[in-house]
Amino acid sequence: MTIWRRGLSLCAAAALLACSIFAISGCNRGDHPAQVGELAPNFTIQDEGRTVSLDQYRGKTVVLNFWASWCVYCIQEFPSMEQLQNKIPNLVVLAVAFDSEPADYRQYIQDNHLTNMVITLDRSQKSNLAFGTTRPPESYVIDPSGRIRRKFIGPADWSSPEIQSFLRSL
Repeated sequence: MTIWRRGLSLCAAAALLACSIFAISGCNRGDHPAQVGELAPNFTIQDEGRTVSLDQYRGKTVVLNFWASWCVYCIQEFPSMEQLQNKIPNLVVLAVAFDSEPADYRQYIQDNHLTNMVITLDRSQKSNLAFGTTRPPESYVIDPSGRIRRKFIGPADWSSPEIQSFLRSL
């Protein structure tokens, strides 16, 4: 093996190790964080002349999704999220972006035809920080009484029978 190839292999191994450490440390809360079973923190967002509050959806199951227009993984789950509200009548998908640029947020919604869920921009980032979320996508399932029942880190397939069965059971 040449020195160049050996160096390349060492760089690849170091990059893999760094990614593994980042993934582990970034997901150390798992899908059952200490918040599961607790009341979801309420938040109110003022977005382009409308007010969106988590409490306004009390009595419904809420899939609270935190995303950003720069997040390459967020778009993977949006098609199945778009269909979710149609399949489960007492469910609300609340997608909260925490982008810094409103123009990027609006363009992302338009480019990806996101229309079948409640979508809002929280420039203050108070909503995502109340949940301890800084790296999208992360989603929380909140039951009708306002308690956090599950957390998903990364893109999920919301059309999966297991997830839909869980949501219907709430």
